[in-house]
Amino acid sequence: MTSLEQAHSPIISMHPLYSQLKEQIRSSILDGTYAPNTQMPSESEMMRAFNVSRSTVRLALRCLQSEGLIFKVPGKGSFVSRPKATQELISLQGFGEAMITNGHETFSTLLGYSERVDNKLASSKLRIGCSDIMEIRRLRYLDRVPISVDITYVPSSIGRRLILEDLATEDIFVIVENKYAIKLGHAEVQLEAVLSDDALSSLLKIEEGSPILRMERLTYSADGSPIDYEHLYYRGDMLKYKTGLKRN
Repeated sequence: MTSLEQAHSPIISMHPLYSQLKEQIRSSILDGTYAPNTQMPSESEMMRAFNVSRSTVRLALRCLQSEGLIFKVPGKGSFVSRPKATQELISLQGFGEAMITNGHETFSTLLGYSERVDNKLASSKLRIGCSDIMEIRRLRYLDRVPISVDITYVPSSIGRRLILEDLATEDIFVIVENKYAIKLGHAEVQLEAVLSDDALSSLLKIEEGSPILRMERLTYSADGSPIDYEHLYYRGDMLKYKTGLKRN
């Protein structure tokens, strides 16, 4: 008998089997039996340990994945998610600025860049013609795990300078303020939940169709000029946002 079989008895309850299995696995995750970043037992092992069908196991795992407690790596199986990093939406900060303050390691890789971008939405947001826009694409890492794909649109006059900077370790916001002496003012932010497509899943090392957070952010300089328009795609199992609300 395996250790998994010894630790769990067959499920007997009035609740649906997948719900009972989900709760047992959830308890094992929360009490540390399954530690963060460790691989979960295989579907076959769970079928034997809990005396349930494969469809029951898969449904329970799908529910846990939607709750962010586990994540799947294509071809390898399910893994326990690490506790989510928290970013407070209180002040205008770059991702690196916010995470370093909380003791996390961050860096980026430059995926590519394009000039004269035919993007009418970016043109409208930045109030300049498409021929004057540069698109910069980065893959960002948190504690050495890919966490987001960032697509940034800036005026080409700024973009041509940015691609020569150390974008691996420096936030664009910090570079713009400290090196280019452009003071930032405020940003408009929209958040929504979407499902990852094949391209995003490949970069973020998650299963296609996994939940991700999509942030659309338009940042203005202190004088009110739009200067940075971004689409940011974050893994839903690694990050959560926190803010405060006051009643008027």
